[in-house]
Amino acid sequence: MRFITANLNGVRSAASKGFFDWLDRQGADAVGVQELKAQADVVEAQFRSCGSLNGQFHYAEKKGYSGVGLYLRDCPSDVIVGFDGGEFDGEGRWVEARFDKPGRKLSLISCYFPSGSSGEDRQQAKFRFLDAMHPHLMALKAEREFILVADVNIAHREADLKNWRSNQKNSGFLPEERAWMTRLLGSEKDQGGLVDVYRHLQPDTTDTCYTWWSNRGQAYANNVGWRLDYHLATPGLAALAKKEAIYKGEKFSDHAPLAIDYDFQL
Repeated sequence: MRFITANLNGVRSAASKGFFDWLDRQGADAVGVQELKAQADVVEAQFRSCGSLNGQFHYAEKKGYSGVGLYLRDCPSDVIVGFDGGEFDGEGRWVEARFDKPGRKLSLISCYFPSGSSGEDRQQAKFRFLDAMHPHLMALKAEREFILVADVNIAHREADLKNWRSNQKNSGFLPEERAWMTRLLGSEKDQGGLVDVYRHLQPDTTDTCYTWWSNRGQAYANNVGWRLDYHLATPGLAALAKKEAIYKGEKFSDHAPLAIDYDFQL
């Protein structure tokens, strides 16, 4: 199974730059997209499907903001839209497709974590999101296997961004955010036990691991990037990951798509 994640920074913009033409050639079984920045009337009319992949979406109430989707080759047994029933469900941040069979419960999820870079109000909202997300993921892990693809808006380790020394007080690399990731990925009894699948496959890469570059200055040209896009999986599914690829041959967005191949079928 090939699962791709891509923050589109606007589905119409990414489409105009060739994203769906590229995607149609990838042989993907599932694709998680974030930051649709479009509502149902646009998406359902223009971007409902891509080849044999059919979409499921969670739209933000605010026009031109957030929104996530899953494009799927196989028909899920159920689709869950939203995760907290409150503040963040109105922002269009979670869509989950379930593929349940006798003896197996499995979910594929596309999620968009908030950014706190626009100011303290949004940083506090980001912390509230993290506070709500951790127990939600732990409850999900207790009942089913899953792979969550997401723009997490956090670089976990120093190797995950170019200028880590100068970003230690900036949103996306704050000590509290990194500690949240460490807890989520920790293997101790009181920690999350999820797996950062890219790092499972590539534990030591630095400059080649980035998936986001600021539009300011010459960040992309100089590869001054951050690794913000993740596959987070339960251990059993993470162990089936075989190959990863960050696609930089074309620029559809300020993010690059991340594809991972897994040795199982839906």
